[in-house]
Amino acid sequence: MTTEVTVDVELLRSEIEKTYTEVSTEPARDFIFPTGRAWAEQLGYPQPELARVPDQTVASFAGVANPFSLGPIEQGMTVLDLGCGAGTDLLIAAQMAGERGRVVGVDMTTTMLDRARASARAMGITNVELHESLIESLPLADASVDIVISNGVIDLVPDKQVVFDEIDRVLRPGGRLQVADVVIHTEVSADARDRIDLWTG
Repeated sequence: MTTEVTVDVELLRSEIEKTYTEVSTEPARDFIFPTGRAWAEQLGYPQPELARVPDQTVASFAGVANPFSLGPIEQGMTVLDLGCGAGTDLLIAAQMAGERGRVVGVDMTTTMLDRARASARAMGITNVELHESLIESLPLADASVDIVISNGVIDLVPDKQVVFDEIDRVLRPGGRLQVADVVIHTEVSADARDRIDLWTG
């Protein structure tokens, strides 16, 4: 079953990419949503892993909650980070999974991926791979992932069923989904669903 989508999806993606490019290139700027290391610490992000992540990445952190509070990532696991951004969650997961593990980050924003790549290099982390892609079409094999994490990203996708179908496809039997996201408990009006500004900020 596919969700009926009325918003202009291409325009929405363009505006989301513009917003998160600004988060990665102007992290000190005030956004409508909280960002940065102090925010990650307030959310209870795991230490000392967070402390090891370079400021160039954590300054662009824009998550909504702490997906690591939902369960441990063990050594040797394969982890997929949907909408990895500048890489805060990705690089924490990479530390937890260790050299025997594999952590895959997917994001559609080039500047965010550049930050994640640079920080992985600075940390000497070699178990990370990054893909510029939509989370509705994951560049991974079926049943290849132990844990999928995502933080404040699925809510930005109009057709969420497609995303969850992809998650189901790539997760191994017994795998886990650890999502931190925005949830609205009341029906959103058709007019509001079509407003790009409400989607992006």
